[in-house]
Amino acid sequence: MDSEDQPEELVYKGIAASPGVAQGKVYLFLLRELDIPDTEIRPGDMEAEIERFEETLLQTRQEVSKLQNEVAQRLGPGEAQVFDAHLLVLEDRALIEETIRETRESGRNITFCFNRVAQRYIDAFAQMDDEYLRERANDIRDVSRRLLHNLIGDHYYGISQVTGGRVIVARDVSPSDTANIEKGKVLAFVTDAGSKTSHAVIMARSIQVPAVVGMRNCTRMLRNGDNVLVDGYEGLVIVNPTSRTLFRYGKVQEEKRSLEQKMLAQIDRRTKTRDGVRIDLMANIEGPGEIDRLERFGAEGVGLFRTEYLFLNAAEFPSEDEQYEAYRKVAETIAPAPVTVRTLDLGGDKFPSSAFRVETEANPFLGLRAIRFCLEDVALFKTQLRAILRASVHGNVKMMYPMISGVGELDRANGILKEAMGELDADGIPYDRSIRVGAMIEIPSAALTADILAKKCDFFSIGSNDLIQYLLAIDRVNERIAHLYEPTHPAVLRMIHTVVDAAHRQNIKVALCGEIAGDPVLVPLFVGIGIDELSIAVTGLPAIKYIVRNTEHREMVKLTSELLAMEDPREIFAGAEDFYKRHIAHLIA
Repeated sequence: MDSEDQPEELVYKGIAASPGVAQGKVYLFLLRELDIPDTEIRPGDMEAEIERFEETLLQTRQEVSKLQNEVAQRLGPGEAQVFDAHLLVLEDRALIEETIRETRESGRNITFCFNRVAQRYIDAFAQMDDEYLRERANDIRDVSRRLLHNLIGDHYYGISQVTGGRVIVARDVSPSDTANIEKGKVLAFVTDAGSKTSHAVIMARSIQVPAVVGMRNCTRMLRNGDNVLVDGYEGLVIVNPTSRTLFRYGKVQEEKRSLEQKMLAQIDRRTKTRDGVRIDLMANIEGPGEIDRLERFGAEGVGLFRTEYLFLNAAEFPSEDEQYEAYRKVAETIAPAPVTVRTLDLGGDKFPSSAFRVETEANPFLGLRAIRFCLEDVALFKTQLRAILRASVHGNVKMMYPMISGVGELDRANGILKEAMGELDADGIPYDRSIRVGAMIEIPSAALTADILAKKCDFFSIGSNDLIQYLLAIDRVNERIAHLYEPTHPAVLRMIHTVVDAAHRQNIKVALCGEIAGDPVLVPLFVGIGIDELSIAVTGLPAIKYIVRNTEHREMVKLTSELLAMEDPREIFAGAEDFYKRHIAHLIA
């Protein structure tokens, strides 16, 4: 073909969500809008309508359970855990009773009323500040759509209808869509919406299908049959790739495969810099279902065990025994490696079911959340503390409180912990009497009083996402000001440096969790500041371990000293990026 006949190559940028490179034809997957019936139900038919709803709920639960079992057999229990959230939605009596109540009061059909109630839940989650919780709106949307299909009597096919190797382009992709796909049929995913924490993306990584998300308008830019190349490493979608581009990406794939082998060869080794400085490299997990991934990706323990999954969508508070079993399973399985359990980080607008009714707050993100909520509901808090303490005898368990703002909250939390210990003593229940207890440093007031807090803590964990957000007064999910969310702002670096210095003066360690802890460009800067532990998403562990093991600590300390003297966030980032290119990029090229 003459160069004049070659269509113009176009390059679009999104969020790199699942690594890999794939090339193929576009399959535009656009879900048609469901035609939701809106009819009046006669009083004599109301009970039959409600009974039909209950039967359809049962049918949908059976479908989801079957799908979950199939995913567990094919991909493993960790990936199948995605559908626990779907089952919880279908069993949530708050949502069910709200739908039935609305049907009785309005006299409209159950399908119409469920769609309206479910949409309220979806909207509430979609507006949350926390990215992980915001993504749960997609889970509710997914399972609600399945239930609505069953209520209407319209079979749902999803992506399973795709034949031949195609690149799926969609507004978004649900866990149901990714559950039964075969790698050969779907070459890659490209979506308008989505994030790295969506369940669909997690499953895409599990089956090693490249994904680029957050493209905003790819469904308008791309058409069925377009020839595209998807770069899941850099978050690029290249339309009409030239032969030169295809050749270059062929080399990229070879290099990436070679690098992956290098990284995997080091996952069993301790994380030490080239000059022998130890850095603990931990994983963030949502629940026991992720345990099987820890060894595979070289985790040296769990630096952040989020416990919210036990409470979200729950119609009732999980019991002490239910919590104990979840914590015990993780502690026992990974022992003697440590697991750090974070106490409940709920509050504000994060109350999706009737078990968590609170008064509406004008600014929920500065309201009754995390440790404040726990100190308000002492019975709930103490139940969780008892469960963590009971689990502590089964492994190397640590615990930490989120959103501590000062020593008063820390003292109150520790006071309740002592009460829980006294109750266990009275009941003759064993626990680790020397359990290590730490605080998350996520609020500027905690960072500025770190010297005081360090005297009463066994360790610190810096929650960088919230700390940066509160310090800079930036809502990082607000597109109009998200560009002002700067991890390399001098105030951020000075504050982290202050926390590290205060902790080390008291001989306690400091962990860093959040997005910046897994950023290859920024990791040398924070290791140079003196961070002792990095806690990141499990799939990012091999790359960060490889970088730390192949870089000298003294070089990172020198970098940090130079960058802390700079004034402009962009200049600081450029300096970190230059270090990365000079000292690290060649290692992973």
